[in-house]
Amino acid sequence: MMRAARFHEWGGPPLVEDVPEPAAGAGETLVRITAAAVSHLDLTVASGDFGIRPELPHVGGVEGAGLVVASATHAAGTLVNVRGDGLGLHRGGSWAELVVVPDECATPVPPEMPAPIAATYRQPVTTAAVTLWDVAGLGRWHAAGVSAPDGETVLVTGAAGAVGAAAVQLALRAGCRVHGLVKDEHQAARLTEGGVPVLLEDRDRHEDLARERPFTLLVDTVGGPELADRSRWVAPGGRVAVVGYVAGTEVTLDLPGWLLDDVALLPVNMMRRQEASRRWGPELVALVASGELTVDVATFALEDAPAAVRRLRVGGACGRVVLLPGSAERTP
Repeated sequence: MMRAARFHEWGGPPLVEDVPEPAAGAGETLVRITAAAVSHLDLTVASGDFGIRPELPHVGGVEGAGLVVASATHAAGTLVNVRGDGLGLHRGGSWAELVVVPDECATPVPPEMPAPIAATYRQPVTTAAVTLWDVAGLGRWHAAGVSAPDGETVLVTGAAGAVGAAAVQLALRAGCRVHGLVKDEHQAARLTEGGVPVLLEDRDRHEDLARERPFTLLVDTVGGPELADRSRWVAPGGRVAVVGYVAGTEVTLDLPGWLLDDVALLPVNMMRRQEASRRWGPELVALVASGELTVDVATFALEDAPAAVRRLRVGGACGRVVLLPGSAERTP
């Protein structure tokens, strides 16, 4: 038997309990999980309101990292990131001491990379990269009156979150002028050097942005009903890449006004962009391993999975929330 965090009811907390250990078959890799990500996708699936509804009880966790126990492809003891092939969606996820994945879903990472980073870097940094370059066409946008001669001006909402922080860093590396919408001064202080904070409650500044419309690209990681208002901070001919919906799942558009604004709304569906995600992998893992691209984490012991899920649900986390199976330690 092993320990795992499972949802027994839609919308409820996970329950940490003993479950049978899995066994690897042909073409599969058995991994002892040392760190497992807790993501908004996990919570969306656990709500029961998503298009994917796994059979209950369900082990959460669409991403994690650990050491190979048995595999015909990877050497025992190799540190790997595990993600894909329905992990945490159609099959049990990474919130467990052991997990089995197809060989191709176990990706070796530099052994010196801390397990919490190895478990969490892929989702935020690849989502940010795919959003900026594959969806929004950063650096290749030539619509009349949009691209500034010396680069683009980008706004990232939820800039203190994992995807938002990665998008800020990557856009700055690309030479863009970058602003980050953050909740308060505490989050503003965490913004990557070079980014300009915009406070959520600074309504006077919001009115200025609506009047000036200085941005060529909005990377929106929070969604919600105010997405339509934020889209009007973008210059005509610009675009909004919609990544998340933690502030709400619905938005209302005034179609005549939207057509007049001429701002494109672009969905970021990472389930359909796995090939692009894999393409960015080698470059991004090198940046993370070298410390040139950073990912903040808050760690919880596996037994504290209910608290970790609660932290993410109420929006009290900066960066990624991570479970550490086998650890009794926790970082508040």
